[in-house]
Amino acid sequence: MISKNTDLGLLVLRISTGGLMLFHGIAKILHGISFLVDTMGAFGYAVYIGEFLAPLAILLGFRTRIASVFLAITCIVAVAVAHSADIFSISEHGGYANELLMLYLFGSIALFFTGAGKFAVSKNNQWD
Repeated sequence: MISKNTDLGLLVLRISTGGLMLFHGIAKILHGISFLVDTMGAFGYAVYIGEFLAPLAILLGFRTRIASVFLAITCIVAVAVAHSADIFSISEHGGYANELLMLYLFGSIALFFTGAGKFAVSKNNQWD
């Protein structure tokens, strides 16, 4: 019988949620965010926290719970600002149009409730 390994599952969730969102943040660093600043003003710069710093913290397992809050807020703002027309839409491939953002949102919410697990840089703070 295979034993349950919750901490390994949390590591996989952190890699998939934080690691994959990190690519979005790196793209913003490399290509700029003028389109966001034009739309949102100075609040557009918060994308660096939500798409780079928070995912990096989640990936490493450093203050995972607080970083997950920032990532969740970023996902909600992204849906509201850039993807609101697709809230009730199906993609051309048959999936929910905002499914990628929803996976990041719900992954970050799950990590908020669970924390990082034992395979993390930091594990003794209430925000880990």
